[in-house]
Amino acid sequence: MSDDNLSTSTGNEPGQQSTDAPPQDQTPTVESLQAEVDKWKALSRTNEQRWKDASAERDQFKQASMTDAEKALEAARAEGRNAALSEVGTRLAEAELRALAASAGVDLPPADFLNMSRFVNDGQVNADALSEFVSSLPKRDAPPAFRQDIGLGRQGSPGANQLTRADLSNMTPAEINKARQDGRLDALLRGEI
Repeated sequence: MSDDNLSTSTGNEPGQQSTDAPPQDQTPTVESLQAEVDKWKALSRTNEQRWKDASAERDQFKQASMTDAEKALEAARAEGRNAALSEVGTRLAEAELRALAASAGVDLPPADFLNMSRFVNDGQVNADALSEFVSSLPKRDAPPAFRQDIGLGRQGSPGANQLTRADLSNMTPAEINKARQDGRLDALLRGEI
C-alpha cells in the first residue's frame, strides 16, 4: 500500500475505529445513550419486519407448491394443533383462575357455570380477562382474628330447652338424634343435668 492510500482512509475499515465515535475522555450523556438505544431498537424492528415478510413469502411459495394430499395433511395438522392448544389452554386457564381466586380470597362459582374458553385466545391464556373476572367476584367474609368464646364462661342457663334422662326414655332413636342435632342434649352430654 502506498502512503496515498493510507491518508485517504475513511477510518471505517475493519480493525479501525470510526471517526464518529466520541473521544475516550468524554463521558456519554443520557441523551446520547438514549438516542443510541432508540437507533438500535428501530433497526431491530426493521429487521424483524423484514423477517416476517420473508417468512410470509416463503410460506406462500410453499403453499403454492404443495399437492392436494400435502395440503390436506397440513390442514389436518393445523386442526389437531388448534384443538390441542384449545384443550390445554382451557385447563391452564382453569388452573390459573383457581390460583388467582385463592390469592384474592374469593370463591369461584361451580366450574359447570364457567365458560373457560372465553379466557383463552389461540391457545394462550388471557391473563387480563382472568384478573378482571376474579376482581368482579365478591370477597368472602373474613372470620374473626381471634376465637370469640375464650374466657366468657357459661352462656345461658344449662336447663333452658334441654332434655333430661326422663325425657329420653319416652323418645324414639330418630327423635333423640334430632334433639342432639338441635343442641337440646348438650347439658346432658356435658354432665350438667
